[in-house]
Amino acid sequence: MEHIKNQKQIISAIVVAAFIIAAALLLKDSKPPRQNDDNLIIDNTTLPSAENRAVGIDEHIVGNPNAQIIILEYSDLECPFCKTFHGTMHQIVENSNGKVAWVYRHYPLEFHTKAFAEAEAAECAWDQGGNDAFWEYVDRIFEITPSNNGLDTAKLSETAEYIGLDVGAFKTCLASGKFKAKVDADIDAGEKDGVSGTPHSIILKNGKVVDTINGAEPYTAVVKKLNAASR
Repeated sequence: MEHIKNQKQIISAIVVAAFIIAAALLLKDSKPPRQNDDNLIIDNTTLPSAENRAVGIDEHIVGNPNAQIIILEYSDLECPFCKTFHGTMHQIVENSNGKVAWVYRHYPLEFHTKAFAEAEAAECAWDQGGNDAFWEYVDRIFEITPSNNGLDTAKLSETAEYIGLDVGAFKTCLASGKFKAKVDADIDAGEKDGVSGTPHSIILKNGKVVDTINGAEPYTAVVKKLNAASR
């Protein structure tokens, strides 16, 4: 009986040891979410990849294009929350001392029926005057639109004239649908990046996703996320 008892003890010890070894290996291979000093947990496995279309040299960008931190925003020119967040983003870039850049991509929502044409109009401004004209045009549209399809379509040409573009060439560009495919490409990229509403922004550090900005978050909240991303 003593011999059988000893055998049972030996078998139990082997089972326990095997369990401990297996648990140690499992913990070794697992990678817990990174946690920063502000207790903000950043788990990259839950974030969009943004790798379906990396930020390129032809993007609409404000700030230092070589900045370590880039905020990639998907926006809708008839979205009232985008209008609010647009001002926040200008403030972020202006106060970043060259450490943050801002990339704008179109994501006109289906129920904002005027937004797609407005996005094309912004691209026609870019076609004539480059990146500066694009941003002047977008800034002006956000300034004058009441949002939610409230902008008179006549304002598209008036805005082109306001920022000094050739209005005839602008109208020809807009009527041609020249940039429909470009706007569609932004929408497609947004869908792959998990955009479901606007504004939707992705924070990239050295080209990698580190966080998202969901909706028109206030300036202080965005700064907190940027500080965490910069660590």
